[in-house]
Amino acid sequence: MKQLENKVVIVTGASSGIGYAAAKLFAHEGAKLVVSARRQVQLDRLVSEIATKGGQAVAHAGDIREEGTAQALVELAVGKFGGLDAAFNNAGQLGEMGETPEISLNGWRDTLETNLTSAFLGAKYQIPAMLARGVDGQRSGALLFTSSFVGTTVGMPGMAAYAAGKSGLNGLMRVLAAEYGPKGIRANSLLPGGTDTDAAAVVAHTPEIEEFVRGLHALKRIATPEEIARTALFLLSDAASFITGQAILADGGVSINRT
Repeated sequence: MKQLENKVVIVTGASSGIGYAAAKLFAHEGAKLVVSARRQVQLDRLVSEIATKGGQAVAHAGDIREEGTAQALVELAVGKFGGLDAAFNNAGQLGEMGETPEISLNGWRDTLETNLTSAFLGAKYQIPAMLARGVDGQRSGALLFTSSFVGTTVGMPGMAAYAAGKSGLNGLMRVLAAEYGPKGIRANSLLPGGTDTDAAAVVAHTPEIEEFVRGLHALKRIATPEEIARTALFLLSDAASFITGQAILADGGVSINRT
């Protein structure tokens, strides 16, 4: 039995990195996918790859900061596949970086809208669809948000807006878990460590910085997107049926390492 057999799942930020790897893994595990990001070409490539291997996926390009995008993704899931079982609200950005007094108000707002408000909008439309999918209030659905160890277990200089948005996700997640646990919806956050993505390359932009970042982790390396995707798969699957309200670290030990 595949772990997401016949589950309908939304994945945002699916055009690259963790979202791209997760979408392919979810499809392999039997999910019917609605994938989203801003870049249509990359989404089309993802849908084609999934279809080539016998999976089912449809794409919707849009800005996750817009309420209309969140609504459209759910409508697509219901219209194309008949409902919604789970959502991996993964899209985000590093945003404007620098010493806190130097961050512009527009940069602050844009980062929070991308990393936090988008998750609120996603849940706003995903939850009613999941409730409609449930049976007798049981296992109505699962929400997963990509947060970060930054702002949760450590403070990284120059990343105030990013840290605020990602730590805010954990608060939102816990409220959703408490509000909708009685109705069968689980909510959790996934907190990756350093991962080999385009966003990570912006931070580790020299060999010296890349080596430093690897050294921050107890495992002395950074993750592949596929490794993080496997944790996302677990948290959305019935294998995690009694896990809710948790900020799950998949961080290679960066939160506990002092060597």
